[in-house]
Formats: sequence, structure tokens, C-alpha cells
Amino acid sequence: MKNKITSPYLLATVGVALCTIAMSVSLLTAQEKESRMLRHVVLFKFKDTSSKEEVEKVVDAFRSLKTSIPQVADFEYGTDNSPEGLANGFTHCFLITFKSEADRDVYLPHPKHKEFVEVLKPHLDKVQVIDYWANK
Repeated sequence: MKNKITSPYLLATVGVALCTIAMSVSLLTAQEKESRMLRHVVLFKFKDTSSKEEVEKVVDAFRSLKTSIPQVADFEYGTDNSPEGLANGFTHCFLITFKSEADRDVYLPHPKHKEFVEVLKPHLDKVQVIDYWANK
């Protein structure tokens, strides 16, 4: 007696179903890729010796990159207000959004970014940077 699972008709039906599922997943992945944005997360811990005004000067310089580097798709920032106490001294979070890795690759060595780093250096104690692709 032939096993029904190995019948040619059933195998062909299963094969077509699997191909259909795989194509749907591929299309969904392509659509997701189009809507993804590259996030560049930067956390700063400032030196204790830096004044509030000096820190604000750094923040203003960082904010100005949105208008001076066209590859920056979006920019936002904020200061820590978590009640968990897990910030490890990092007080400022910046989220820079790019449409592509190529845009980020233009941003990093950009002269305006380098100017910003020079404003930052005297006040920076520690920095943490993480880049990731955001899926919505």
C-alpha cells in the first residue's frame, strides 16, 4: 500500500503551497526593507566639570547637524528621566535617522560632524553608540 504522504499529487500540492508562502514572505520582507530606517543612537556622559551652559552648547551644535548635513533624515534628543537608575551616568540620548547606510557613511566623516566632535571633546566623559535598522 502506498503512503499517501508520498503521492506525487500531495507532494506537488505541498510544494506549491511552500513556494507561495516563501514568495509572500519575500514580498513582505521587500516591503519592510523599503520602510526601514537606519537609527544611530548616541548616548553621552558629560564630565562633571562641564557647566550646564557648556553642555547646552554641545547639544545645540549636535542639533545643528540636522540642517547642515542633508543625509540626516531626522534628529531627536532628550535627557534621562528613568526611575530605574540604570543610566550609568549617561544623561543625554540622541537619535539620528538615516535612509541608508550610504547616508550614514557620508555623515560620519562629514566636515560639519567633525566640527561638532571638536565642540564635544572637551566635555565628553563617555560615549555609547549603537546603530540598528528599525522595522515598523
